[in-house]
Amino acid sequence: MNKQFWSFILFVLLLFLAGCENRQQQEDVSRGDSRGPIQGDTFIEASIGEPNNLLPVLASDSASSDINGLVYSGLVRYDKDLKLEGELAKEWEISEDGLTITFHLRKGVKWHDGAPFSSADVLFTYRMYVDPETPTAYAESYRQVKKAEAPDPYTFKVTYEKPYAPALGSWGLAIHPKHLLEGKVLTESELSRSPVGTGPYRFKEWRTGERLVLTANDDYFEGRPNIDRVVYRIIPDQSTMFLELQAGGLDSMGLTPIQYTTQTDTPTFKKNFNRYRYIAFAYTYLGYNLKRDLFKAKRVRQALTCAIDKQEIIDGVLLGLGQAATGPYKPDSWVYNDNVEKFSYDPARAKKLLAEAGWEDSDGDGILDKDGKPFAFTIVTNQGNDLRVKSGEIIQRRFRDVGIDVKLRVIEWATFLKEFINPGNFDATILGWSSGPEPDQYNIWHSSKTGPRQLNFIGYNNPEVDDLLEKGRRTFDQEERGRYYGRFQEILAEDQPYTFLYVAEALPVVASRFQGIEPAAAGITYNFRDWYVPKEMQKYTR
Repeated sequence: MNKQFWSFILFVLLLFLAGCENRQQQEDVSRGDSRGPIQGDTFIEASIGEPNNLLPVLASDSASSDINGLVYSGLVRYDKDLKLEGELAKEWEISEDGLTITFHLRKGVKWHDGAPFSSADVLFTYRMYVDPETPTAYAESYRQVKKAEAPDPYTFKVTYEKPYAPALGSWGLAIHPKHLLEGKVLTESELSRSPVGTGPYRFKEWRTGERLVLTANDDYFEGRPNIDRVVYRIIPDQSTMFLELQAGGLDSMGLTPIQYTTQTDTPTFKKNFNRYRYIAFAYTYLGYNLKRDLFKAKRVRQALTCAIDKQEIIDGVLLGLGQAATGPYKPDSWVYNDNVEKFSYDPARAKKLLAEAGWEDSDGDGILDKDGKPFAFTIVTNQGNDLRVKSGEIIQRRFRDVGIDVKLRVIEWATFLKEFINPGNFDATILGWSSGPEPDQYNIWHSSKTGPRQLNFIGYNNPEVDDLLEKGRRTFDQEERGRYYGRFQEILAEDQPYTFLYVAEALPVVASRFQGIEPAAAGITYNFRDWYVPKEMQKYTR
């Protein structure tokens, strides 16, 4: 037998083995082997607060946004590298002058009730946002549109009066169903509690104060997600969440720094869960109600910042897992300006600035006073966020050191928003903002955004900032935008309408049975629809 014969036999044998392996893989997938993504199981996470509203146009809280992000779809979205890609829009063209965007929509997309999606829904959503009767905080981007058209069921076209840099990204807004909302009073719509979208998950039930359940959308236009159900449990305390996580009642949560550093570094925990760590697009701040006389003087706000030891908070509360914030952008972003006045911890300077503003301890009781009134106020923050509460306790002590009497009040989330933040009924508040790659801060800092339910709820008003924000959104040149937003940060640092406290690291943990998680610049949940649990590791049946 010659060499050619044995080469032929070897070739046939390899083909046979390859065929066997291919059949084995097909059998493995069909019976749920761990070699590839399959369907099944339930993902359980928790929220510290009840969702406020499941109509995205009316929602402004993170609990509602998390759920709406799975129920609804936008025309575009950010991918893992924070680049825009199509979602309901399969492609688009931008005119040479940058003023017109023509979106070409996907065909065959259905709303969760089976109705067909079309450009009429996009046009309706646009008109809903710009309607002055719609009580939304997010209308500004859509008021920049000069003309919106739906020339056919799968084309949507918008033309802007002037260049608008955030234009394309703004169409990541959730598209609402025209057939269910047209002619209805939005604030009375049943969709506020039982939403209908086009996203990867359908709404199933909401038990107030207990849980909210979503189920996989079998008709999702990008293919049914692998995880059968998503359950949001309402647990208004992070310590209780952690106990539930350890007991198997939760599959994921954002860890506190002490949980991350001291309570999860065990063989058992590492076997059952995977931890992740990255700088989040978010920051925490102490915001001053500028409508209160106490905070109207700039040097008083500067003094308050000088009285706060940010590093003490980072070391004592975050256990080093974060950085001092100096403005509204995270330190590793292209727009961040590090060359601003820091107003570092300096109690002596704080006292000097307060004295210059007329605050002295005239009666020797240890508390500064002016015109017979003590320097005293209340900081409010929300229940369930230990980091904010502990930060508040440190701030309270440091303010006392310079003669300021501060009370700290912790309030249940829904009540906190409804009775304090939205109506502006507070002296100062510890809160946080989540952001994204787009640097436009118009909705939070422009003086036109101080009305009811709008995001400039501290009442900040600076004409130069207004001008810079307007210019920043009118140019597509990144270098030029960087100059505008750099100056914007310098002014905020000077004015100190917030004491920008810290940029914390995100510390999510996910049960190890969930696979397909790929950490990236966008975090870990950008591809949640692709996560899966191997059949032999699944805990729950649908």
